[in-house]
Amino acid sequence: MRETLDELRAAAQDRLDPDVWHYISRGSGDHVSVNEAELAWDVWRLRPRVLRDVSSVHTSCAVFGEWESPIGIAPSAYHRLVHPEGEAATARGAAASGAPFVLSSRSTVPLEQVAEQLGARPWWFQVYLMHERGISDALARRAAEAGATALVLTGDTPYLGYRPRAGRARPVPLDDELALIGVCQHLPADVQDPWPLIDQTPHQTLADIERLADLTGLPVIVKGVLRGDDALACVQAGAGGVWVSTHGGRQLDGTVPTAYALAEVADAVGDRAVVLADGGVRGGRDALVALALGASAVFVGRPAMWALAAGGAEGVAELLTGLREELAHLMGLAGATGLEQLDPSLVTRVPR
Repeated sequence: MRETLDELRAAAQDRLDPDVWHYISRGSGDHVSVNEAELAWDVWRLRPRVLRDVSSVHTSCAVFGEWESPIGIAPSAYHRLVHPEGEAATARGAAASGAPFVLSSRSTVPLEQVAEQLGARPWWFQVYLMHERGISDALARRAAEAGATALVLTGDTPYLGYRPRAGRARPVPLDDELALIGVCQHLPADVQDPWPLIDQTPHQTLADIERLADLTGLPVIVKGVLRGDDALACVQAGAGGVWVSTHGGRQLDGTVPTAYALAEVADAVGDRAVVLADGGVRGGRDALVALALGASAVFVGRPAMWALAAGGAEGVAELLTGLREELAHLMGLAGATGLEQLDPSLVTRVPR
C-alpha cells in the first residue's frame, strides 16, 4: 500500500499549485514530528498466531456509528484547495467505502451539503473553540441537526503551531469567500476582519467537553491527546473518546509520535472510553499495529487529500477500500478474524 500512496502523493503534487502543496505538506518548527510520524510505526513487530481458521475475516466496527472499516478520514481543512467539489467529494468517497469520515470546522463546503453526500451513513464533526465562542457553538448545533453522530474537539490547538515559512500572515492560499463559507452566516454583519473572531482561542478547558455534550446531545471525542494522565482527565470530564494525534506534525513540534504514545493512552483509558489514533498511518500494517495497541479506529489525513487531488471521490474510495483490504489480509496472516481479536499480545517493540 505504501507504493500506491507514493504514487498518489506524486500525482497530487504534480496537479497542485506549489503554494497549495506546501500548505498541505508542511509541519511546524523544524518538521521533527512530520518526519518521525511514519517511521515511528516501524519500531513495532507483529507476533502472529498460527493454526487459526481465517477463511472469513471481517473489519467492521462500531464507534459512534456502524462502519465496514476501522480506517477513516481525519478532519482536515479546505478540501476545495485540491478539488472543485471539496469535502462533498471526500465524504462521498468515504461513504462508498464504508469508512468513518470526520468533517472539519474549516470546511469549504457547507456542512449540510456534505451531510447530504453521506445519506444515512454516520459521520462526525470536528470542533475548534474559537475566540467568538458563539460561532463554535452554532457550528456544533448545526452539525447535530444535520445528523452528525459525534463531535471531535481538537484540544491541541490553542493557537497555530510555529511555522517559520508561513510568516505571521494567515497561512492559507485561499480567498476569504471560500475559506469562510462554513461560518459566514454566523459572522456579524458589519465585521471588517472576521479572522480574529474565528481563530482558535487559548481560553479552553476540560469544562468545554461537558458543555459541548450538553449543547448538542452528542458524545465528545477529544483529539490531540498524547499522555495517559491527560486521557484519563478528559474521560473523567465527560469525553466519550480520546484521539491520539500530533495534528499532522503541524502544532507543537517534537512531540512523542502517535505510534509511541498510543499504548500509554489506551492503558490509562481502559474500557472507560473509545481510543482513536492518527499520525503517519500509511498502510494496513500500521493500522493493524494501532488497533492491536488499543485503538478502536485509525485515521489518515494527508493521504486522503492526495487521493482527492488525484482522483476525486473515486480516488478517495479506492484509497480507503485498498487500506481496508490490506488490513483484512494482514489480519488473516496474523491469525485474527475480527477486530476484537487484535490485542497488545500481537505486537512487540524493538530497538531502533
